[in-house]
Amino acid sequence: MKTRTVALLLTAALAVYFVLLAGRAIALIGTGEAVGIGLGVGVLILPVIGAWIAVVNLRFGVRTERMARQLADEGGLPDTSQLPRRPSGRIDRDAADAWFEERRAEVEAAPEDWRAWFRLAHGYDIAGDRGRAREAMRKSIDLYGGGAPSQ
Repeated sequence: MKTRTVALLLTAALAVYFVLLAGRAIALIGTGEAVGIGLGVGVLILPVIGAWIAVVNLRFGVRTERMARQLADEGGLPDTSQLPRRPSGRIDRDAADAWFEERRAEVEAAPEDWRAWFRLAHGYDIAGDRGRAREAMRKSIDLYGGGAPSQ
């Protein structure tokens, strides 16, 4: 199953959950009691926060996918197929670190190039640093344009 399909299915399930949760919140508010109203308002905030998080992550995924397609069309998509792998299938740590250093040098040489930041994000990812990978991808998205800066 494609990643996009899984993301859409999970988002649909989350939407159903949010609707059910909002229904419970309205029922609590409808009790007219101070405690019920307080709890209802608190519960009503949860779907709003969840929906915002879902939208931000879906936008991130759509933009990243658009950039990856463009890089693929240009022949510049990161290729790690030649790197040695562990028996688990993960890229060997030393090879991942060396590949990452090459990507970091690319960004230092061209700090305003979204393509270099995209490849750096991939380098962080294969090196196991998902937080920095996401930060680098956000920078890549911001440089790419095509909408408001990512969250």
